[in-house]
Parts: sequence; structure tokens; C-alpha cells
Amino acid sequence: MRPMMNADLGLALEPSHEAPLYQQLFDQIVERIRSGGWPPGFKLPPTRQMAAQLGAHRNTVVRAYEELVAAGYVESLVGRGTFVAAREQPFALEPPVARELPWGSLLAPAADAEPLRRLEQYRRAPTPGHAVNLSMMQPSPDLLPHKAIRRCLDHVLRTRGPRALGYAPREGVPALREQIAAHLVKVGVPARAEDVNVTTGSQQAIDLIGRALVSPGDRFLTDGMTYTGALNLLTMAGGQVVGVPSDAEGPDMRALELLASRGPVKGLYLMPNNHNPTGRTIGAERRRELIAWSHRSGLPLVEDDYGADIDLDGEPAPPYLRALDGQVIYVSTFSKKLIPALRVGFVLAPRPLTEVFARLKHAMDLGTSALLQHALAEFLERGYLKAHYQRVLPEYRRRRDVLVAALDEHLPDEVTFEVPRRGLVLWLSLPTGLSAHEAHEAARRAGVIVSPSTLHAVDGLRRDGLRLSYCHASPDDLALGAQRLGKALSEVLRRPRRTLSFDAPQLNGV
Repeated sequence: MRPMMNADLGLALEPSHEAPLYQQLFDQIVERIRSGGWPPGFKLPPTRQMAAQLGAHRNTVVRAYEELVAAGYVESLVGRGTFVAAREQPFALEPPVARELPWGSLLAPAADAEPLRRLEQYRRAPTPGHAVNLSMMQPSPDLLPHKAIRRCLDHVLRTRGPRALGYAPREGVPALREQIAAHLVKVGVPARAEDVNVTTGSQQAIDLIGRALVSPGDRFLTDGMTYTGALNLLTMAGGQVVGVPSDAEGPDMRALELLASRGPVKGLYLMPNNHNPTGRTIGAERRRELIAWSHRSGLPLVEDDYGADIDLDGEPAPPYLRALDGQVIYVSTFSKKLIPALRVGFVLAPRPLTEVFARLKHAMDLGTSALLQHALAEFLERGYLKAHYQRVLPEYRRRRDVLVAALDEHLPDEVTFEVPRRGLVLWLSLPTGLSAHEAHEAARRAGVIVSPSTLHAVDGLRRDGLRLSYCHASPDDLALGAQRLGKALSEVLRRPRRTLSFDAPQLNGV
């Protein structure tokens, strides 16, 4: 279709464009006002005249003008017309007093926790502008269900209006709690809506667990290599995070028994499915052993499940820990499954904890966005989650296969990996003598961003390796990144090696 144009005003609407016509008109008028092309006091054509000049329906122009008035860009004066509104003048501020408080000595220990300093060091490292990012664990923009989310948001605003714009109940919007419980039952996790606490992402769920269970100095067990978010939050709660060595099936049970016998422990945090960073899944028998350990020790298990349903090869997942024991604290999120900006997660907890979590959350943020909760409830009720998986899982499988094929072609033989069957990450095991830090630096210089094991290591327990993610980079970038990484690691391995691996000496002293 041909564009609708107003040559005198330089406006053009494109009927085939994804954005509705009124939104296109709104955006173009705003651009002219902001650029100064239409100064304050400039009179816009009447709606009928504008519609006739554009060849558009008058309702299109009326809605665009209404949006402009609501946004404060124009003002409509009865009997006179519509004019560009006067700009607000900046307030004249007095120069601030030149002084600086001793902030370094005022900071609490949690603000300078060692895991945070470790992460910050890597974030500050300069990266070439052409770098391929294989560390980012968020969907690429083309895989985001933005149209479905927009439909749900529009529906909520249209049907609920201002009721969707207030504070949500501290436990979460009832409709969303019902939908979450129903979804969990479908995937094999017994759940009731009253046991679900909605959180602002799974990060807040872990934070709530730390605030509820951990006192300064308490020990909390995790895998020896674990999710950096959990490591940071449990440390910030004042806990001493203790790593449990693992074997091919999961946490080493003998080591777990030994660590738990050495003094008071508050719990064990695990990612049984698609473990971050290694991508491994704990086997069914080991899961039952972990449940038995929890019963013997009287200690809770925290099951962090960011995406057990991201199944790439059609293999049934082992039973959820929460399905084996109702005392397990189960944490999940919709951010990695759907949209990172949709900061909605939840924690499914035993009844004594649900009220505790609700109180703590209310004190922290008064509740997760009611608008987003209602939109997500609508998304789930319409069956959009299943449709979304039907679209993205084949693409994740394709991207994983592209990365695996490129790694097979370009990696040196000394660097090994297992093909992940579910989840979003792949783990590279480095040979003795090559540290994760050195490998990370070589990759960075070659234009590849990866996540080194030094970010995930707990109290010195580690296996030198690199985590690669295949959910964000395009297939072409995955292949290019693997080629660059293989070349960089090959060059490093050709140099004279130390006999033992090492970490960057400055990590503990930054």
C-alpha cells in the first residue's frame, strides 16, 4: 500500500508498518516538536483537515491528538484549535557545596562482598566493539514474544483500567498465583495458589530466602560452582556460602554429609535442572538421595529452576525435587523464559514460610508490578506460553547445534564439553595448566565474551572452565564466536604451560 502523506507538514504514514497509524502520527509529531521544527504555539491542522490531507480516517487523527494532549506535547483550546504546548523551563539550581563524605568507611560489608568485587572486575574489563557475546543469558530480541505481551497489556488496561495501576497484594495478584499453580501442576509439581509468592524475578525470591533463613555467620551450602546471583545474595545476607564438590550425577553425597557435620548449616541451594554454569542435570537417583539427606539433617533444599521446561531433545526430565518433597523451597522465573524486562518470578514454599516471605517482600518493595502480573496471568490463561515454546525451542535447538558443530571444528582437543540436552548454556572444561581467567582474557582479546568459572566458584572449589550461552547470539555470531574462541585457546595452549591452573592474583585484592 502507498504511504499516506501530508507533504506540507512532512508527515507520512505507512499502512503496512507494524505500528498502528495513530502511533506513527503521534511519533512523527513528537519528533518535530522535540527537534524545534514545531515551536511552542505552533497550531496543528484541525483533525478533519489533517485526516483529509493524509488520506486517513479522522478517528486516527483524533486518537493521535488525544495521546499528544495526554503526554503534554500539545494543548487543545475549545473554539481555537490545537497548539504545541510551551516547554517547561529548567529550575535554576544553586551550585552544590563542594564537599565529599568518607563513603568508603561508611559502606556496610555487604556492599563490598568478595563475589561482588569479583564480578565487577570482569565487567570493567575493556571489550572490543566487534565482540561476540556468548555470556549473555537472555533471549535475543527476535525471540521475544512482544506482540503477545502487548496484546495482554492492552487487554488488561482496556478491561481493568485504573485497577491495574495500583499496588498489588504482597503475595501477588490472585489470578497470577492461580495460573502459576496450574502451570506447575501441568509440569509435575504439586502446587496450590495459596503457597505461591510472586516476586520481582527469581533474584528477589533468593533474596527473600536469604533474609528469612540466614543470620550473619550462618553457613549455607551450594554447589561448588553455582549461580552468581545466589552466591552474591546469600553472601550479602551475611551468610558463609560453602561449596559442595560434585561428581557426574550432582553433589557428592559423602562430601555433603561431611560438610553438614562440621557445624550448623541453614540449607542447601541447588539448580537441579540445566545447572548454571555447567548445564548439567542431577539424575533421578541422586535427587532421591538429596531428599533423604534433607529428611535426616532437618535442613531445607532450595530448588532454583530457571527453565527445566527448556527441553531441546524431547527427553523427560527427572522428577522435580519439589515433586518428591513438599518441604522443598521451589524458585522460578519468567524472565529467561519470556522477556527479561518482565521481572516476575515466584517462590513455592511450605506454608510456614509463605507468610514470612510476604511480610519481607512488602517491606522491600510493596509488591511486584500489578500491571505486569495481570498481563502475565492473561498470557498464561490464553495459552501463549505453550505457543511461545513451540516457536523458540526449535530455534534454541538450532543455535545449540550450530555452536556445537563450530566448537567441534575449532576447539583444540584439550578443551572438552558435553552437549546439553536442555537449558541455555554449554560448559567448556579446560585442561590442567590453563586457568579460566587466562582463557577468559584470551577470548576477550580475540573478541569473544564468555563467563569464566572464577565468577561461579565458591570458597576455592572450582573446575577451570568457561560457560557459553547460545540463546542470545545469532547462529552466524555463534559460529564466529566459536571460531575466534578456538583460535584464541589454541594459541594460549601452544605457549609454555604451568603444571597447575591458577586464578588471577588480583581477584581477592580488588
